[in-house]
Amino acid sequence: MSGHSKWATTHKQKALKDSKKSSVFSKYAKLITISARDKGGDLETNFNLRILVNKAKKDNMPKDKIENAIKKGTGELESEIIEELLYEAVGPYNTQFIIKCITDSRNRCANDIKHILSKNGGNLSSVIWNFDYLAVFEVDLSENKIDYDKFELDLIDFDIKDIIVKNTSIIIYADFSKFYDIKNFLDSQNIVITSEEIKYIPRSKLNLAFKELDDALKLKETLLDYEDTVEIWTNFSI
Repeated sequence: MSGHSKWATTHKQKALKDSKKSSVFSKYAKLITISARDKGGDLETNFNLRILVNKAKKDNMPKDKIENAIKKGTGELESEIIEELLYEAVGPYNTQFIIKCITDSRNRCANDIKHILSKNGGNLSSVIWNFDYLAVFEVDLSENKIDYDKFELDLIDFDIKDIIVKNTSIIIYADFSKFYDIKNFLDSQNIVITSEEIKYIPRSKLNLAFKELDDALKLKETLLDYEDTVEIWTNFSI
């Protein structure tokens, strides 16, 4: 019986893992389709698409699924009508959430997000005033030989908001409109980039007590588990 029980447990864990992986792939597919639809399917000219494809590959999304998502965006394959929506919300203890969704039903998505928020101490409310939309690059110092003083001077012309040295990494924050310029500069210097993205960064952060953090994280996880949610930004520290 113990052997059977162990097999059943392993099988259940695998099913749960496969289900989560399928959900992640589905979200990547929607994002890739919209990016290809808006700015074309060429990874060389559509940097946002390249970022998404690289992320999807790192999460082991099959190549054929990535290619099909691009073809749906360029019209080579038939696709349902989907749109990108952004919701702003306040959660428990004045936590702030920006929720990015991709959906084929605007009304259903809005009602579902409202329901999740109301069940977890939140509601829709304007919060974007506390966030900056920034290009964020991370460079691993262990993989790159960098003269920091020269590097900092070279970046001055790119409207850099901040440069932070954290452990063995340099994190660069810049206006989102400079993303491609900075990306091209780093590539031209043969600098290996650990991560590159455009995201909402809070201007001021909340430090929560353990119980408060648990409640805020519960809402965040519930929102992330929702099938139409693809990304969430918050103003609290973890």
